[in-house]
Amino acid sequence: MSNRLPPAWAKHLKTQSAPAKVPQPPKAGLPRLQPTKALSRAQADDMLLRQALELQKAERLLEAEELCLKVLARTPNHPLAFYILGTLGIGFDNEKALRYFARAVGEEPRNPYYHLSLGEAYLKLSEFTPAIRHFQQALALKPDLVEALCALGDAYKAFDKGEMALPLFEKALKIDRDHPGARLGLPGALASLGRMEEAALHLKEAIERRIAVPAAYNALVHTRKFTEEPPELAAILAELRDLGQMPEGAAALHHAAGKVLNDLRRYKEAMDHFKQGNQAGGQKFDMGSYRRLVDAMIETFTPELVASMAAYGNPSEVPVFIVGMPRSGTTLTEQICASHPDVHGAGELSKLRRIANGIGLKDSPDANLGKSVATITPELTKTLAAEHLAYLRERAPHALRIVDKMPHNFELIGLVGVLFPNAHIIHCRRDAIDNCISCFVLQFSEAHSYSADLETLGLYYREYDRLMRHWSKVLPGRIFENQYETLIEDQEEQSRRLIDYLGLPWDDACLRYFERDGSVNTFSRWQVRQPIYKSSVKRWKNYESEIQPLIESLGDLAEV
Repeated sequence: MSNRLPPAWAKHLKTQSAPAKVPQPPKAGLPRLQPTKALSRAQADDMLLRQALELQKAERLLEAEELCLKVLARTPNHPLAFYILGTLGIGFDNEKALRYFARAVGEEPRNPYYHLSLGEAYLKLSEFTPAIRHFQQALALKPDLVEALCALGDAYKAFDKGEMALPLFEKALKIDRDHPGARLGLPGALASLGRMEEAALHLKEAIERRIAVPAAYNALVHTRKFTEEPPELAAILAELRDLGQMPEGAAALHHAAGKVLNDLRRYKEAMDHFKQGNQAGGQKFDMGSYRRLVDAMIETFTPELVASMAAYGNPSEVPVFIVGMPRSGTTLTEQICASHPDVHGAGELSKLRRIANGIGLKDSPDANLGKSVATITPELTKTLAAEHLAYLRERAPHALRIVDKMPHNFELIGLVGVLFPNAHIIHCRRDAIDNCISCFVLQFSEAHSYSADLETLGLYYREYDRLMRHWSKVLPGRIFENQYETLIEDQEEQSRRLIDYLGLPWDDACLRYFERDGSVNTFSRWQVRQPIYKSSVKRWKNYESEIQPLIESLGDLAEV
C-alpha cells in the first residue's frame, strides 16, 4: 500500500467536522481562528504537513521527512509532524517510528490515534506489554475506535492469549460489521486456538460480504485439508479472472488455489498457481548482498571472540532459541517442548533482532559488524542480557525454560552465545528440497522474499547451511540438531532427547503436544493440532518435474 498511514488517521484526514467532546486526532489539519500572525504560521504548518502526507502516499519519503523537519524547525514539538515522521519509519525503521510516535504521544497524550500508532509500533517489535498498554489507553479515550479494538486483539493473540482477543473482535464487528481487520481478525484468533470450523464460518461470511476476499479465501483454505474438490476452488479461479485484482490479492488467490489443488494431488496445476502467486507478489531478493552478510558474520564471530565475550554474559538457562529455516519443524518442536509443565512457548519474538539492530548488527552487508561488536563492552553485555531475560520473564515468571522460536535467529547465534553462554539452542533441520518447497508454496511476507523464486530459494538455503555449519564450530556441542525426519520417524525417542537437552525430567504430556492449549500463530497452526503424520516427508517428489531450478541451485545439499 502506498498510503502508510494507519486507517483511523487516514479516515480522519477526510473529516472536516467541528471538534467533539471526545479527544480529537491531530489539530494541524483543523486550524482555528487565531490572531493573524499565529494563523499565518498555523496555516503554513498545515500546508507543509499536508504536502508531506501527499509525498508519503507517493512513497517520496525523504521529501516528506524534509517537510516535517522544516515544520519542527519553525514550530518545535509539533505533534502532527512527529506523527507523520513516525509513519515514515513503518517497515523501514520501526525503532525510529516508535521514537517519533512516543514524542507525538508526549505532546498530545489524550489523542487516541497517537496511542494506537505507538502501540502498533511496539507490536511490530514484539514488545507486547507496552503495546497492550497503549491500545488500552486509546480505547479509554475513544471506546469505539475499531482499529484499536482489532490491534488489541492482535496483541493478545500474539501474546498467547487468543481467548482474550475474541471479545475484542466481536465488539469491533458490532460497531462496524464490515471492517476488514475485525472480519479477518476474529477467524484468525479462532484458528490460532484450533477452532477451525468456527473460523471457516466467519471467513465464508467475509467472502459473502465481499470483504478482503483474497485474504479471506487464503485463510479459509488453510482451515482444513480437502479430499474432494470444494466449490471454493471454482470461486477462487473466478476471482482470478477478474482483471482488477491488485498484485497482493492475486498472489493470495493463486496460493489459495494452489493449496486446494495440492490437497487434491493435482500437483502440476498446484505448482503453476504457486509460481504465479510468487510472481504476482513481485518480490526480489539480493543474493549477492546476503552472501556478503553471511561472509561478515563468519568473519566477525569467530570461536575465540565469542568465547572471550561470553565470560560477561548471563548464566541463566531459561532462554531457549529454536532456529532454522521456516517450515523446518520449528513450530512442532516448540509445541513438544512447551507441552512440558516447566516450559513456556513464547512464539516468534523479534526482541533478539531488535537488540542486534540496536548495537549495529543490522542485516545489511554494508554494516561494519566488527566495529559494532567492538562496542559491546562487558557492562553492555550484562545490561542487554538482563533486559532480554526480563522481557522473557514477562511471559512466564516461573517457567524454567522460555522458548523463542523465531526461525531467522539462526543469523544471530553468535550474539546468543555472547549474551547467554548457557542458553539452549535447538536447530531444526529438514530435507533441503522438502524444506524449500514448503516455503515456496506459502504466501510469505516481503521479509522472506528469497522464497519467491526457486533458484534464489536454493541459493539462499546454501547460505543458511553455510552459516549454521560455522555456528557449530563457534559453539561446539552446544546446538541440538533436531532432524524433522527423525522426529517424525520416532516421535517419543527424539522428544525425550529434546527434553533431556533442556535439562528437564521427562513428562508424557510432550507426546500429546496437539492437546496443548494456547495460541499458534504460524502457518503450521493446523498441522500442530494433529498427531504426528509422515505425509510431508519427501513431499517434493510430487513436484520433481516442476522444480529443477531449485534442485540445481541446492547442488550437493539436494538429496535426490
